[in-house]
Amino acid sequence: MNRRNFLTSTGTVLAAGAIAPAATSHAIAPVTTPGSRMILPINRGWRYSPKTSSEGHSPGFDDSSFTRVVVPHTNVRLPWHSFDDKTYEFISLYRRPLNVPAAARGRRVFVDFEGVMTASTVYLNGTKLGEYRGGYTPFSFELTQHLDPSGKNLLSVDVDSTERADIPPFGNEVDYLTFGGIYREVSLRVVPQTFLENIYARPKNVLSAAPTVEVECFLDRAPDSRLGALSIRAELRREHEDKVIAIATQKISEPSPIEHHEADADQALGALPPTSPVPGSYTLTLDKLGKLNLWDLETPHLYTVHVQLLENGKVIDEDARRIGFREATFTPQGFSLNGKIVKLHGLDRHQTFPFVGQAMPARVQRQDAKILRHDLRCNIVRTSHYPQSRYFLDACDEIGLLVLEEIPGWQHIGDKPWQDIAVDNVRRMIRRDWNHPSIILWGVRINESRDNHDFYTRTNALAHALDELRQTGGIRYFQESEFLEDVFTMNDFGWPLKAPNHPLYLNTEFVGHTFPTKTIDSKERLQEFVVRHARVHDTLASNPQYSGGIGWCAFDYNTHNNFGSGDRICYHGVMDIFRTPKSAAGFYKSMCEPAEEIVLEPAFHWARNDESIGFTTAMISSNCDHLKLFVEDSKGERLVGEGDPDRKQFPSLKHAPFTIPLGEGLRAWGDLRIEGYIGGKQVISKRYSGKGVDQQFVLLPDDHELIADGADTTRVVLRVNDEFGQVRPFANDAIRLELEGPGEIIGDNPFSLIGGTGAIWIRTKEQPGSLRLRAIHPVLGEQTVDIQCSAASPEQA
Repeated sequence: MNRRNFLTSTGTVLAAGAIAPAATSHAIAPVTTPGSRMILPINRGWRYSPKTSSEGHSPGFDDSSFTRVVVPHTNVRLPWHSFDDKTYEFISLYRRPLNVPAAARGRRVFVDFEGVMTASTVYLNGTKLGEYRGGYTPFSFELTQHLDPSGKNLLSVDVDSTERADIPPFGNEVDYLTFGGIYREVSLRVVPQTFLENIYARPKNVLSAAPTVEVECFLDRAPDSRLGALSIRAELRREHEDKVIAIATQKISEPSPIEHHEADADQALGALPPTSPVPGSYTLTLDKLGKLNLWDLETPHLYTVHVQLLENGKVIDEDARRIGFREATFTPQGFSLNGKIVKLHGLDRHQTFPFVGQAMPARVQRQDAKILRHDLRCNIVRTSHYPQSRYFLDACDEIGLLVLEEIPGWQHIGDKPWQDIAVDNVRRMIRRDWNHPSIILWGVRINESRDNHDFYTRTNALAHALDELRQTGGIRYFQESEFLEDVFTMNDFGWPLKAPNHPLYLNTEFVGHTFPTKTIDSKERLQEFVVRHARVHDTLASNPQYSGGIGWCAFDYNTHNNFGSGDRICYHGVMDIFRTPKSAAGFYKSMCEPAEEIVLEPAFHWARNDESIGFTTAMISSNCDHLKLFVEDSKGERLVGEGDPDRKQFPSLKHAPFTIPLGEGLRAWGDLRIEGYIGGKQVISKRYSGKGVDQQFVLLPDDHELIADGADTTRVVLRVNDEFGQVRPFANDAIRLELEGPGEIIGDNPFSLIGGTGAIWIRTKEQPGSLRLRAIHPVLGEQTVDIQCSAASPEQA
């Protein structure tokens, strides 16, 4: 079924609320020039109450007792574990005055929400605009007809953070917490009466001698608008360069019947009022591009497509999208990127954090992508089980991290209205993110749900109608499932793995809940944690029909009481909830080539009698080809073991873990030194203390410079080390924290270390200045971190 036939024959397009279909995916900030759009962030200046009332939406209501907050905002701060998840399930009220600039007169004004958990009822000046049901997808309301001509207005939102059965993923038990609040950014969008509603720039034939870009521009025309001669101009540039590579222009005719059918379908579902504007679609082709740099894992080159809408030759609106030129497809021989087969190895990611749930700003979202790509050396991430922050996806584009993105859900399928919302989630996810070169697969099934032919026929048809370039997958847990997607995506927690039963096959979860592991677990468990991840990847490497595997999961996460380990935590991650590594993290890191990084990561704590029957075997993740282990005591240093990668246990892995017997060499304990060799040459050495004494207390901040916008945040890792800089896993001291300057600590204070480490986050306030974090260890003394907070641009509304 082609796009036109699909859109004229289905009513699945917009079912989640009475909203305008405006895009909020501003991949890069457009230049604001006279006559063009204005994007005005409205993240500061909100007033918040954990209780709502009908009077609270009146402009004259006294909200002086409300708390002043900055978005992203969680409706309640929580401990990092062992809390009642019902604590955040309530309806709260957010209010914000809007000073709409005079330049907005005669134009249309929208409010764009990037993510609110879970249902949002939006008011302007006391007038209810409608309700949006869904926590992970963007939504917009047009304010134009309800604005006070003086420019002084009041925006208010009731945020229902209860687990409502009418909204995906809810309706049954869900193995993750959703938290509450306006947890992603908000902005005003001021545009002309007819404007660029969205842009989809599709690179075509990128491996040929004549690549092109099809630029599909969606226009939103106000009802009864009278315009002169319209045209569209598109330009392609390399990112951060002014040089124009290609230009295309096109005159615009009246909207084609396809858009009217799309609107009719929306109105039939009660999703749009009869007067809602209708977007029209027009496609330009950029060609004669010359030599292009491809987007790939090592060199993720990016380009921008700039689009202008002109009336009688004058620019009235403009916008831009960032793209990359790559060919990505799943084949019977595996996943192919730019014509080269790449074995996928990655992890699933939940977007939640300690203390504030999902309410972390751009910098922290981007940091997670960096951890996955640089610290864990993954080449793919799955956004389990919902669309995630656009800032996370932007970072994936920039650093070469592939993405499988999926719609909200976990096992449960609700009734027809519930399914309509899920289908609309497909639409919003794809229309927000279709320009990201990092995204290679759309997940269009509810994670681990049973078959539902009619429902999944709708989700797949819509995905293919919206995006003809990407394949679809559907995360399932049984191979007998009806196969409606392009790629058979399978959660397989058993061992041995099931053999592929379809030509295009990707493992999307394994290990996880079958072997939860903490940083402080015994040596046997830490090594077995590595074995279980490594043996899966060994099997995946043994057969090209396995495209690869995405392990469960990257980071520990909060969950309901029926899941996890009894403290509202699933300890399934290869890193803990603070993003510090466990033993299996070293294995993922070791899968990279030595040219990227030489890796040597023991899967044990170097501690006397750490093993229940004596320290007999050392498991080490490394991409070296030979290791030597030495122990030094008062009598000197001696070789206690050496070996090559464990090909017996992991015959197919290019960089298999090492399993080295130590035997009699450890009768006398001491400091450990491990040397790594490649081609007979020593390339790395690490030392671990045998004294069993905490020696160093250190602070490790992710950043030293922040923006004083009230939301910018960075992580600071707290750690106790031995004298060689290796973590002391049995340190559990309470660290007292003091912060000077315009900022706040997100986290426990004092903070008790877990496995010798842990983390808090520092969030700025709205005043520039210097921050100094002072952390006091009860024995090892004080450490400080200085962070400079520069002034933020003022919000104009």
